[in-house]
Amino acid sequence: MKDGVPEALVHDVAGLSPNHQILLVHGGGDVVTDFATRLGKEQKFVVSPEGIRSRYTDEETVEIYQMVMSGLLAKRLVLALGKEGLKGVSLAGADGSLLRGKRKTKLLIVDERGRKVAIEGGYTGKVQSVNSQLLDLLLGQGYVPVVSPVAVSDAAEPLNVDGDRAASAIAVGVRADAAVFLTDVDGLQLDGELVGRLAPEEAKSQMPKIGFGMQKKVMAAVEAVEGGVKEAIICSGKRESPLTKALEHDNCTVIAG
Repeated sequence: MKDGVPEALVHDVAGLSPNHQILLVHGGGDVVTDFATRLGKEQKFVVSPEGIRSRYTDEETVEIYQMVMSGLLAKRLVLALGKEGLKGVSLAGADGSLLRGKRKTKLLIVDERGRKVAIEGGYTGKVQSVNSQLLDLLLGQGYVPVVSPVAVSDAAEPLNVDGDRAASAIAVGVRADAAVFLTDVDGLQLDGELVGRLAPEEAKSQMPKIGFGMQKKVMAAVEAVEGGVKEAIICSGKRESPLTKALEHDNCTVIAG
């Protein structure tokens, strides 16, 4: 990986693109935290009653989030795709109303004493709609859309949205054959064993056993399949040809009906 760009992934996209339409939704929360710290803005993380950890996004943080995600990381990916001869286009929620979201007015969290507490929602939200027509237009012309997980509210405010669930909503919107969720492990592990395949209902029943980091990916995968995507795959992005191997169901977790 160079400058936060997964070179193996980009090279794999180039190899697959002649026969596949590919759309990338990127993350980069660790880079956001690094830049915020360097700018003197301490980052706060909260935990939901379900055990899911997320960034608390106030007005200053959402500006940094948007700057790093859309202005830096997405452009790095576009440049890397360009080196492979691909036409990358970076987009965020405000571009053509690509991702419209609803701002959360309140967040229910668990404080350091284990109590459930309601706090102001800040600039976080959940994707409500996807402008799939814009994505279909770009894909049909041979472009590779690179989407940052920044939605736009009805009040034209930027919103921090979960990247995995944004990817799921986009996959449903463009009627994708597969949604691939890359992580730093081979897939979902239960009782020390890699789970090769699960139906959506099975995946949901296993949620209490899954750690919060993987929980979000499994939730997103289930949402994609329930929304009409043929299969959702959770796999490592730290190996050669990660997409190709995922589509071949090589050492990964497949969630499908």
